[in-house]
Amino acid sequence: MTYVMSDIHGCYAPYLQLLDKIKFSDNDTLYVLGDVVDFGEQPMEVLRDMSMRVNVIPIAGNHEYFAVEALRTLFAERVDAGDDSIERLLRVDNKKHWEEKFGGGPTLRGFESLPLDEQEHLYEYLTEFSLYERIKINGQRYILTHAGLPEGATLRNLDSFDISDYAAAETDYGRVYFDDVILVTGHTPTFNIGEEHRGKVYRGNNHLAIDTGGVFGGTFSCVCLETGEAFYAG
Repeated sequence: MTYVMSDIHGCYAPYLQLLDKIKFSDNDTLYVLGDVVDFGEQPMEVLRDMSMRVNVIPIAGNHEYFAVEALRTLFAERVDAGDDSIERLLRVDNKKHWEEKFGGGPTLRGFESLPLDEQEHLYEYLTEFSLYERIKINGQRYILTHAGLPEGATLRNLDSFDISDYAAAETDYGRVYFDDVILVTGHTPTFNIGEEHRGKVYRGNNHLAIDTGGVFGGTFSCVCLETGEAFYAG
């Protein structure tokens, strides 16, 4: 079976609960649509588990973008210009902004607690997340991405955009983007689409929105694309 999940945000227990509920096996494939890190206290545990499963396909969210940009500083070569160098100030400001504005504290603390070899492994893993995936299930085509499609994106030019474009994207759930392709996204908690969707996945206008607001006190969700069944935890 093929499953989609998103916005785990370092919440390891609900992630494991969902894997247990779907009875995830080596014969299944799971696409994780970004925002694996930040806010929750166990982002490294989630990343470690995902990285060990060849049938888990990670897609980058805006929080992976922030994390990679901030964690890059831990591997940057020290400059010789002194403590007041522009390079150092930019790096410190970037990391502080990530921690304070985007819930990066648990990710940074978890990362810094790891031995160097595991830091390198998980950092490289983060940099390898894809921007989107195209799949076809039972004749139905899907585009999977975290927040949505960049402005001006079409079915033919999705590779023309970079991580910053995808990280800044927002989805209009009242708009049909493609007549015969379902756009699967996380990022926007479904209660922001409409209060009647709180705690539930949203289906409409050729959208499947699967961020059910777990890190904000809602539920965490996972959907089987073959059957359409939604599973919840938290």
